[in-house]
Amino acid sequence: MLPAMVLCAGFGTRLRPITEVVPKPLLPVGDRPAIAHTLDRLRDAGFGPVAMNTHHRAESFDGALPADVRISHEVEILGTAGGVRHAAGAMGEGDVLVWNGDVLAEPDLHRLVRVHGESAKGIATLLAVRRSRGEGTLGLDPTGGVVRLRGELFGNEVMGADFLGIQVLREATREVLPQQGCLVGDVYLPALRRGERVEVCLHEGEWDDIGTPHALLRANVRWLRRMGIDCWVSGDAVIGGGVELADSVVCPGASVAGRGAVARCLVLAGATATAPLADAVVMADGRIIAAG
Repeated sequence: MLPAMVLCAGFGTRLRPITEVVPKPLLPVGDRPAIAHTLDRLRDAGFGPVAMNTHHRAESFDGALPADVRISHEVEILGTAGGVRHAAGAMGEGDVLVWNGDVLAEPDLHRLVRVHGESAKGIATLLAVRRSRGEGTLGLDPTGGVVRLRGELFGNEVMGADFLGIQVLREATREVLPQQGCLVGDVYLPALRRGERVEVCLHEGEWDDIGTPHALLRANVRWLRRMGIDCWVSGDAVIGGGVELADSVVCPGASVAGRGAVARCLVLAGATATAPLADAVVMADGRIIAAG
């Protein structure tokens, strides 16, 4: 199977002030950090070695990852394309799977690799979900190639799609990546302008981008649904006798006091929430971030 890279260097600006304390990939989704779910998917599908880039609050990852994850630290943030180039030594040669660290999904990774392998012409294969024609971040032609990107049209669009931030890059594409820049704007878009092909593999299941407080909370509620439980409470968390929890996750060292319902809330590690409360992320410093 291929090497893989999880992109984790970003600042998480849409999640501030939460990400001022915890980098986005380490924010909890259920009983584990978000990145742990992604690493499980990659391990179960046989990908390796697995690399990860860091920049913002890089020290937070110390001791938080499996020992076999190879870290590529960026003193200056390099963007998605530059990050993959910078981590080349950690991954070795060949095609590579690249996964945005704020995306949660359970894709058929073997199918993605198979679709990629069946197309000899595409410089990369992007995982996307189907949308109506003219909608979404991508437009596709009848054969599944990208013909619309960032408002530019390159052919006959028959279907729209949303790119999930999961892709397979060819080795030849890796070799020409810029030292700093974005895969979409600085690699895929110029390639389409030159008449090169970017492939798409469609994903049929759920997915989450935890880039906002609302999306982070939604991902936690969806995790509860998949687990078949109404709430998850860490073993060392403290829940007051007058509290009624629903659709909520309470992290290690946290507590919930007061009387009444706490519904659709994420109580971060070390935080104290007070009932009644709904549709919120509670930080350890006492700040309550609306997430409805």
